[in-house]
Amino acid sequence: MLRESRRIVRRGHGVLITETHHGFVCANAGVDLSNAPGPDVAVLLPEDPDASARRLREALAGPDERLGVVVSDTFGRPWREGLVDQAIGCAGLAPLTDARGTHDLSGRELQVTVSATADQLAAAAGLLMEKASGVPAVWIEGIAIEGDAPLASTLRNPATDLFR
Repeated sequence: MLRESRRIVRRGHGVLITETHHGFVCANAGVDLSNAPGPDVAVLLPEDPDASARRLREALAGPDERLGVVVSDTFGRPWREGLVDQAIGCAGLAPLTDARGTHDLSGRELQVTVSATADQLAAAAGLLMEKASGVPAVWIEGIAIEGDAPLASTLRNPATDLFR
């Protein structure tokens, strides 16, 4: 876990909360023993999850096909119980959808709304990829695929983070 970590954020209750080299803040640097191929094997996060998503996209998409790929993992959430699938890499789509400057149903201009599109897709897919089901991927249709940016664009700048 320490080799996979940039820093330890907090420790306690048998868990290390770390910031990974990718910039993700998660339990035990994302090192996982569940669904590992053997009793002495740990599963690590990909070194470059965006590159993994790009390789999958290239293997799955035709030359003129719009296809977005999200690589996800389960994460705990601060101040909430339960795990949720969260995007750790993406390709072929913008991980954030900026609605600032558009208007709500009452005509008020939105000034803050930036949706975490890749995380929302990961969470939706996670409902079908139950932990012990062996389902490695989910195909989602009906979503407008726009943009293309690295998942790192979703990580909050430490200078604007109220908790650092």
